[in-house]
This record gives sequence, structure tokens and C-alpha cells, in this order.
Amino acid sequence: MHAEQRRLEVLRAIVEDYVSTREPVGSKLIAERHGLGVSPATIRNDMAILEDAGLIAQPHTSAGRIPTDLGYRVFVDKLSDVKPLSGAERNAIHMFLDSAVDLDDVVHRAGRLLAQITGQVAVVQYPSLRKSTVRHLELVRLHPTRVLLVIITDTGRVEQRHIDIDPSISEDDIASMRGALNAHAVGKRQPDVSDDLNCASEQFAGPLADIFHAIVDLLTATLDEDNDERLVLAGTSNLTRNGIVLTQLRPILEALEEQVVLLKLLTEVAEDSGAVTVRIGSETQVDTLKETSVITTHYGSNSNTLGALGSIGPTGMDYPGTIAAVRAVARYLSRILSH
Repeated sequence: MHAEQRRLEVLRAIVEDYVSTREPVGSKLIAERHGLGVSPATIRNDMAILEDAGLIAQPHTSAGRIPTDLGYRVFVDKLSDVKPLSGAERNAIHMFLDSAVDLDDVVHRAGRLLAQITGQVAVVQYPSLRKSTVRHLELVRLHPTRVLLVIITDTGRVEQRHIDIDPSISEDDIASMRGALNAHAVGKRQPDVSDDLNCASEQFAGPLADIFHAIVDLLTATLDEDNDERLVLAGTSNLTRNGIVLTQLRPILEALEEQVVLLKLLTEVAEDSGAVTVRIGSETQVDTLKETSVITTHYGSNSNTLGALGSIGPTGMDYPGTIAAVRAVARYLSRILSH
């Protein structure tokens, strides 16, 4: 084995053993466990070179070493082979998500499932209204002067908005507006909805036209809302069980409460559909998350990304296993929402 390749294998051994034991890894253990075919003395020399390169560090006076953030980065980029999920894990994902009853249930189940598989914090973004198409629109009269607009998207997301109307508007008028809304909006995304419905408004006159325009404005504003990016967070209690010390816990929890921070981490993911983004320590560019790593990916179809999900855990996480879990849950979530 070439010396450079052997040093990478030494790095792999240090990362894998440290993630498994949370203890600094020494040359003698590497020689015994990993069968590199060289002596502990040679491994010590390799470890010295890795340390000079900033890939491992000596936490105290022991002979053992632990990976640095840069070491984890090299491991992820060059060494980690994504571990396929077991058949039992794949079946569990399939059965658990397939039994969901509505969109809220699907998203919450996806979060709980990802947190359970990884033993870390899971974040799931609701499907974006901007990227969804309209499946059905409903107008329900709640009061002589108030109507409820119900928006149902192709992903199963449901939004409700109220609008005031003139009491002279009849039930037949409401039915006519309902028909026009569905005839011109179903199957479309914003901004196409606005253009088509404004053309449809020509069939209405007087107060009815004013009400129809107001409904169209409310509908298009709802589909274009910036704050429609809702999140589900699951598994925060896992932080206390996977190597994060108490002094680091409070700032991490505070960061997780900041929805803007989480949305930024989720939305800044690889553009390629199915690709997984791994940010380690300071790469998150969030000071309070510098002791964590964030693994994220999109879900949706190749032509229409609906949202993102991710896993947050210590920098010393099981990267291959977490990458596989994030990818698998995203794939199943995409399949369910496409149906």
C-alpha cells in the first residue's frame, strides 16, 4: 500500500474508532484492529504526519489522537462509503411513512423516523407553497359577510384564509366563483395562477368582480408567502446522549430554536437532486453550531424540489450511516408526496 493511501487508511481508522468509542485512538489499537500490515511504529509516524497536516489532534498527554473538523472533511470526501440501510430499516421507513393519514402526519413521521435511525436531531421542511401546484380550491360561507378560502396543493398541504364579502352575494354567486377558481387555477403554480385568474375575472361584474379580485389577490399572496416555510424538529433529546457536553448544549438548543438559522441550513443544499450536503463544524457558519455537523438533502421530484430535510449531530457522528438515512428518508418522502 502506498504511503499516502496508508495514511488515509490510518485516518479512516481513527475516525471510525473515535466515533464508536469516544476515546482517543492509539497506534497499537489501530495495528490490532485494522490489519494495515505495518507496525505500530510506522502507524505512529503516519499519525505524526496527519497531525502536522491538521487532520488529527492530541487532546491531552495520552498517546491517542482524535479527528479534527478537517480530518472529518477528508474522511467524508475521500474515505466514507455510504452504508446501505438494512432491509429491516428500509421496510420500517416504508411502512411507517405509508401509514400516515395526511401531510402533517407525513412530515412529523419523517422527522421522528430520521431522528430514531440516526440518534440525532432531525429537521424536516414542509413542502413549499411556492413550489406546489394547486389541486383544489374551496369557498365556504361561514357568515353572511365572511367566506373561508381553502387551498389544497398537490402535496396535500392545506391552507385556510378568511375574506369579508358583501352580504348581498348569493350562494349561486359563491358557486360561480368557486367554479372559476378551480377551472383556471388547478394544476398551476404561482405566478401562473394570478395571470389566469385575472383573465377569468372578466366574467364577473360589479360587487361580484370586486370580491373575485380580492379572492384572487388573497390566493396569490398566500402561494407567494415568504413565511410559509414551516419546519418540524425531532430528536432534540438525542443531543444529551451522543457526545455533546453540557456546556455546548445550551447554545446548540438556542440555535435550533431559531427557525431562520435552520431554514438557511436546509435551503443551502446541493443543487443536484438526490445529492447530500455535509457541513462540518465551522462550515455551518453558525457559531453556536460549531461543535456539530449538519447533513441535508432535497426531497421532491427531479423537476420540482419541494423542500429539504436534514440531520444535526456531533462532529464525531457516523457520517456514512447518517448520509444513508437522510438520503433514504428523503427518497421515501418524495415518493409518498408524489402520490
